Amino acid sequence: MFKKKTDANYISARESRKISRENVKITRELDKRLSRKRVPESEYLTQMANPENVVEFDNLHTYFFTDVGTVKAVDGVTFEVPKGKTVGIVGESGCGKSVTSLSLMQLVQRPNGQIVEGSIRLNLGNKAYDVAKMPIDAMRQVRGNVVSMIFQEPMTSLNPVFRIGFQLDEVISLHNPQMSKEDVKRRSIEAIQMVGIPDAEGIYNRYPHELSGGMRQRIVIAMALACNPGLIIADEPTTALDVTIQAQILELLRKLKSEINASIMLITHDLGVIAEMADYVVVMYAGRVVEKGLANEVFLDPRHPYTIGLMESKPVINKAVDRLYSIPGSVPNPVNMPDYCYFSDRCEKCVERCAGKYPPEAHVSDTHIVSCWRYYNEKR
Repeated sequence: MFKKKTDANYISARESRKISRENVKITRELDKRLSRKRVPESEYLTQMANPENVVEFDNLHTYFFTDVGTVKAVDGVTFEVPKGKTVGIVGESGCGKSVTSLSLMQLVQRPNGQIVEGSIRLNLGNKAYDVAKMPIDAMRQVRGNVVSMIFQEPMTSLNPVFRIGFQLDEVISLHNPQMSKEDVKRRSIEAIQMVGIPDAEGIYNRYPHELSGGMRQRIVIAMALACNPGLIIADEPTTALDVTIQAQILELLRKLKSEINASIMLITHDLGVIAEMADYVVVMYAGRVVEKGLANEVFLDPRHPYTIGLMESKPVINKAVDRLYSIPGSVPNPVNMPDYCYFSDRCEKCVERCAGKYPPEAHVSDTHIVSCWRYYNEKR
């Protein structure tokens, strides 16, 4: 006779089917809201909390509804990107950095992935939209025009069967239907020249596989900047490149940011890149913002135990160590997150009261905010 499984992580086929049926109902309702036609603009118009911000994430919750449960990939994220500034979002793989940016672009994989709560206020100058409420048709006019994204892997971002020029032309003509074919081509060649690629007309007629990794990444940047967006999301744009090309790409982003006066949302797990590029830093862990503030403040005086662990785990020049520091433990199960502080099980400074209910963010100062139960209790 077989012994019945009692493992907490085990889900029977019956339970999986039940979860699947419930998820279908939820995702169907959420999908209907985004797929509506001829939605009046008044339904997704909003007001910026601070007109000097280009985008504001306010208590954003983005979940993935799977057959084994609901994954809270982004669980109450709140931060803003000021105009003309670079905000670096740092954290380990799976902490919700990319899902946060994909939520802003409405590119979360549907129907499983859905924004279930919160708002994303996008500043268009004379008005503001709540991206979380925008229908798909309206979002197509914003995506690539007002907000654009540089994806992590250029070879999967570019279509291998179309020439570079065709793919650039498509972006420009989609948002500028009044432009002639000659003007669109001229603008595409200018975009290639802008990212520092020689022989722009020759590159215009080539296929992606004929270019090196660094040149493909520059083409992806050119596509992102072709319509002069107000916000550029760079999702680990240098991960697939060698160190020399990484430095060139970062310098290019810094130069182009000043030329078109855009804001950058830089997503990376490399603290060195953040230190070099960012004005503000947002540290994420397990779908939540655990610390945020000015880059100098966070780097010189990290407050949250996770941020301190990240700082200690990076190599330091002229400091000899036998082995780099490693944060102990592992991230909790994303399907069954605890109610208390997500990091308490891995925190070497954890005390008994850390196991209480996870508190709201503790405002340490106007610019340096940390979310930690231990710090919150000791410093208030």
